[in-house]
Amino acid sequence: MKVYDTGNIRNVVLLGHGGAGKTTVAEALAYVTGTTTRMGSVPEGNTVSDYDKEEIKRKFSISATTVPIEYKGEHGDLKINILDTPGYFDFVGEVEEAVSVADAAIIVVNCKAGIEPGTLRAWDICEKFRIPRLFFVTNMDDDHASFRQLVLNLEKQFGRSVAPFQIPIRENEKFVGLVNVVKMEGRKFTKPNEYEPCEIPEYVKKNLGIARNALLEAVAETSDEFMEKYFGGEEFTVEEIQTALRQNVKTCSMVPVLMGSGVNVQGFNVLLQVIDKYFPAPDEFETVGVDVSNGERFTAKYNSDATLTAKVWKTIVDPFLGKYSLMKVCTGTLKPNTEVYNVNKETTEKIGKIYVLRGKESIEVPELRSGDIGAVAKLSVTATGDTMAVRNAPIMYHGPQFSTPYTFKAYAAENKTEEDKLATALARMMEEDKTLKTVSDPENRQSLIYGIGDQQLDVVASEIKERYNVTLVLSKPRFAYRETIKKSAKVQGRYKKQSGGHGQFGDVIMQFEPSGDLETAYVFEEQVFGGSVPKNYFPAVEKGVQEGCEKGPLAGYPVVGVKATLLDGSYHPVDSSDMAFKTASNMAFKDAFMKCQPILLEPIASIKVTVPDANTGDIMGDMTKRRGRVLGMESIGHGKQVIQAEVPMSNLYGYGTDLRSMTGGTGDYEYSFARYEQAPGDVQNKIVEENAAQGN
Repeated sequence: MKVYDTGNIRNVVLLGHGGAGKTTVAEALAYVTGTTTRMGSVPEGNTVSDYDKEEIKRKFSISATTVPIEYKGEHGDLKINILDTPGYFDFVGEVEEAVSVADAAIIVVNCKAGIEPGTLRAWDICEKFRIPRLFFVTNMDDDHASFRQLVLNLEKQFGRSVAPFQIPIRENEKFVGLVNVVKMEGRKFTKPNEYEPCEIPEYVKKNLGIARNALLEAVAETSDEFMEKYFGGEEFTVEEIQTALRQNVKTCSMVPVLMGSGVNVQGFNVLLQVIDKYFPAPDEFETVGVDVSNGERFTAKYNSDATLTAKVWKTIVDPFLGKYSLMKVCTGTLKPNTEVYNVNKETTEKIGKIYVLRGKESIEVPELRSGDIGAVAKLSVTATGDTMAVRNAPIMYHGPQFSTPYTFKAYAAENKTEEDKLATALARMMEEDKTLKTVSDPENRQSLIYGIGDQQLDVVASEIKERYNVTLVLSKPRFAYRETIKKSAKVQGRYKKQSGGHGQFGDVIMQFEPSGDLETAYVFEEQVFGGSVPKNYFPAVEKGVQEGCEKGPLAGYPVVGVKATLLDGSYHPVDSSDMAFKTASNMAFKDAFMKCQPILLEPIASIKVTVPDANTGDIMGDMTKRRGRVLGMESIGHGKQVIQAEVPMSNLYGYGTDLRSMTGGTGDYEYSFARYEQAPGDVQNKIVEENAAQGN
C-alpha cells in the first residue's frame, strides 16, 4: 500500500446496532474497491474484519477492526481507513477506541428493523464528540423495507438535520435503483455496485420533491447570498449545492441519508463518492493536547511536516502474532527504525517496522503521515492511551474515554496450579480491553472481574481458553457484609491449659457494647484496678479482640462498631503469657458477641439510572422488588429521565442485563457505595444459613 498525504485520507468509523450490517458494509466497501477479490459473509465467517475465532463462532463483532481501502476519488486517490466496531453494548470500549481516532462516522441502519437502541447510542456518541456523520440504510433488498417511513422516523428522532440524498426506485417490489436528489438523476443497477442512467419514475416524484426542497432549504441557510438566491426563485448549480452540503456535513448541521443492499452489493459506489466529497480529511481539523514541558494547551493542524506526535488508541495482544500498538499520527511523519519518546511513561521506545492492519493481515509501509492510522509491533511499555512524541517537544493527548465497568463476577482458575498462567492471560486481556479490570477481595477470599456486561465476561472466558489454554470459572461473588452488636454484655474469658511443665493461663472479665462508629472495627479500653491483669498483657488482650473482629461469630464477616473494655481478671506468675491472654480475650469476644443481639449489616449502593421517559414506571417498580428506595427523578431532556435510588449491593447483581431487557438496551446506570445498613431478619437468616452450610 502506498503512502498517502493528510488531505487524501478519510478516517471513517462504522456505528450502529448489533446486526444492522456494519461488518457487511465494511466487507462490501473492501470488495468494490478491489481490496478483496470476493465478498465475504458474516454467517460463513469469512469477512475481513471479523477474523477472531470468537467472532466467527458467535457471528458478531467483538473487537474494533481497521480495514484500509484505496479509492480513486474525483480529485485524486484516497485512502479510507474503515473502522468496523461491535454493535453489542458489552463491547462499547472497542467503539470508544475507534471513535477517538475517527474524523467521520457512518451510522448503519437496517431498513426493516428501523431505529434501534444502537442507532440512538451511535447518534449520541457522534453528538458528544461532534463527529460528522451520515446514515447508510441497509437491507433495501427486503420487500417489506419502507425507506420513506424510516426517513420520517429519523427526522422525528434526530431533527431537520436528517437529509435523504437518495430516493429508492422499486419495480415489482424489488429494489432496482435510486434517484440522486442532489443531481436529480435516476440510477438503475446493472450488476453489483454498477448502475446506468434511467428516467425518474413518476411514482417517486412526490417524495423526491419533498426531499429536494428540504435539501435546498439547508443549502440556502449556509449563506446570505444563497438565501437571497433561494427566495428569488433562482436555481442552485450542482457545484453550489455540493459545496454547501460539504460545509453542512462537516459542521454536523446536515446528516445525509444513503441506501443500499450489502448482500447484493448495491449502493456502495455512491457511498464512496459521498465519503470522498462530503467527509472531511484530517487536515480540516486541529489536534488538541497539552505541552508537558510547561503545562499549556497545545493546538496544531494535522500536518506531516511538523514535529512528530502520535496517539496510541488500541492495543492488540496475540499469543502467536505478538503485540501491536495501533496509532494515529497527529503531527509529523512516523518512520521505521527510529526512536520515539513515550510521554506518559517518560521513556524512549524503539520503532521497528511500520504496518497498516487490514483485519488480521499486517501490511508493511515505508511511513505514516499525519492523520493516518497504522500499527507498530513489540513496543515494551506503551499502552492504549499513551502519546508518542519527541523528547524535546513532549506533547500529551487525551486517550479514549472509556465507560466504567459495573458488572462483576468472582473468578478463579479451574485448576489451582494454573493460577499464575491465568493471571498472565488476564493481564494481556486487560491490555487489549480497557473496560476490563480485576480486583482482589481478600476480605471475602475471592478475586473479582469487572466488565460492561455478562456477555463480555463470557467472551473473555472463551478467549482465555482458546488463546492461553486456561479455564476461567465465573461465579456469583460473595458480598461485603459486616457484623455488629446492638446490646451490651459483661463476660469472663478464661483460658487454662496444663500439659506438664509450664502451662497456659489467662483470665479476663470484659464489657462489650456498641461503639456507635460503624467505620471502625473496634475501640479498646481498660479499667483495671489493682494489677489483677498486668499492663504488659493489655496489648495481648486487645489483639484477641482484633482477631475476633476479623471473622465475626455470626456469619464469618468482619465486625464493626464494637467497644471492648477490660474490667478485671487474674494471672499466674509462671503460666500466664501473651498467647494465653490473647486466647482468653478472643473467647470472651465470641461469647459476648452472640449475647449482644448480633446483626448483619449489608452494603447499600447509591444508583443513578438513565432511561427513556416510557420506561420510568418499570424501573421504579423493579427497584422496589430489589428492596430499593427511589429518592427522586429528574428530566435531562431528549426524552430521558434520571432515577436516583438506594438499593442493597447484593440486589444489584445482574442488574445490567435486567436493565437492558426492560429498556430494550437504551438504559444506562452507575452506582457507588453509600453506607452500611441493618439487613432485614429474613435476609440475615438466609446469609447465616448459607455461610454455615459452606463452613464459613
